[in-house]
Amino acid sequence: MQQPPGISTLNRNQILQELPAEKFDVIVIGGGIMGAGIALDAASRNLKVLLVEKQDFAAGTSSRSTKLIHGGLRYLKNFEFGLVRSVARERKILHHNAPHLVTPEPMLLPVLKNTSYGYLATALGLSLYDFLGKVSPTERHRMLGKKETLQLEPLLNPEYLKGAGYFYEYRTDDARLTLEVLKTAQAHGATCLNYTALTSFSYNTDKQLNGAILQDQLSGQTYAVNATCFINATGPWVTELMAQDQAVKGPGLYHTKGIHLVVPRNRLPLHQSVYFDIPGGRMLFAVPRNQITYLGTTDTPFTGNLEQPEVNREDAAYVLQAINQMFPKANLNLSDVVSSWAGVRALLYDPGKKPSEISRKDEIYVSASGLISVAGGKLTGYRHLAENVVDKARALKFPQLKKKSQTKNLTLSGGDFHNLKEMKQFEATCLQLANTNGLPPERIPILIQNYGSNTNLVLEKARKFKSQGANTEIALLKAEIWYAVTAEGATNLADFLIRRTGMLYFEREKIEGILPDVLSIFQEKLGWNDETAERSKNDFLNLYQAAVAFKDAKN
Repeated sequence: MQQPPGISTLNRNQILQELPAEKFDVIVIGGGIMGAGIALDAASRNLKVLLVEKQDFAAGTSSRSTKLIHGGLRYLKNFEFGLVRSVARERKILHHNAPHLVTPEPMLLPVLKNTSYGYLATALGLSLYDFLGKVSPTERHRMLGKKETLQLEPLLNPEYLKGAGYFYEYRTDDARLTLEVLKTAQAHGATCLNYTALTSFSYNTDKQLNGAILQDQLSGQTYAVNATCFINATGPWVTELMAQDQAVKGPGLYHTKGIHLVVPRNRLPLHQSVYFDIPGGRMLFAVPRNQITYLGTTDTPFTGNLEQPEVNREDAAYVLQAINQMFPKANLNLSDVVSSWAGVRALLYDPGKKPSEISRKDEIYVSASGLISVAGGKLTGYRHLAENVVDKARALKFPQLKKKSQTKNLTLSGGDFHNLKEMKQFEATCLQLANTNGLPPERIPILIQNYGSNTNLVLEKARKFKSQGANTEIALLKAEIWYAVTAEGATNLADFLIRRTGMLYFEREKIEGILPDVLSIFQEKLGWNDETAERSKNDFLNLYQAAVAFKDAKN
């Protein structure tokens, strides 16, 4: 089988070496969901695009969110009706373009005694939510009494419960969504490189940006590149890059940390997601997913390491206390937590407001040298914001470009399904292929969640490995690594076990048993020497252990 379409690590060195001879229309700095969306929007308008990311794709905030494409219900509390309207409608577009990754899920919003929002206010809020988001009739909310709510979710605390709103949100895997957007951008002619840092800019005689120096973080080699337009989509690092361009003060950014805890599903066996108020103005999610339930999130000021924010003991205790108050029969404690993650949000500073009160609005800035920077924003609204950024670039740098954004109706990689019926038919075909070839059928739903219509490529490769003598588990593992390396730019164990498969978060208990095989397969596939293999293993083990370390908060 030839290499599948996508981003291949095997071609990476050749692509880097050819960069100096290229002239790009647009260079996007940042490989999270925002940068990915901009790259796709620009490439689908026939602009020549290079995207670079200093870490792995989606290594920052774009793999550390609550993993929901939600309509911004809580933003109604701040009367941000325009934001709610925009993101609620965006989620419908994303569901249409990537149905394997953006799936509707029922959610309960409990109405509690002695809280600021009673039964009537909740009903009115959900009605407004349905109206602003043009929610389809099958997904519109309904209000439930206490008895019906407890029938749906018996674990809820009856002492505080008055009833609930029952509505739909959309679940995703943020890292996988970012990868599918990047792969689609690559299919439209973009060049996407991870572990490639922009170290400096260069300027023409008019003091306008026209080039940059890139450094390959794997080899240390540097490369000069040229472009007409540079777009800064680095999320929490946006002001750092703006200062690198010009020593002027950028927008006021306020970094906040959001953490999530993972517990086994049997310790909190919810029947649907629950979204509820907690003291301090925050709202908390409890989201069941396959064999786990994850809990979050917080919204606390953050000034630490942006690349590796940690979940400390205080963070975990705060979430567990709130969860135990809502679900007292669970009686969760820190020993129940099997994994965790923390992400950093970059909010536009609004003096005098608490983190939870600061708007999730976005802004586009243009420096005197022509650097376009985007700050703020959120996962759900990435596509529309990317369209606005490229429109700004078109107005400033490409006035002759007439082509408008194509992404509203652009199917993402893996999303080749017209409706749910086609997805079910595809799943049945994959199950038949698995059963025929002795592959584990219980893995099919998870594979389709991850890879969508590309699952057949993984299964066909697994069948080939099995025919060559590999046992069932190793054959499928080798096939997933093959796909991660040849189509999704994976370069090390952490790339695969965190952002390509989500195993560190959702199946951490399995990692210890398969880690030697994963290391062996990577070493063979990428030609690592023993020193490189040991370094990749140790780098991952540090992250593996950090997921349950829960150190004391630093004063």
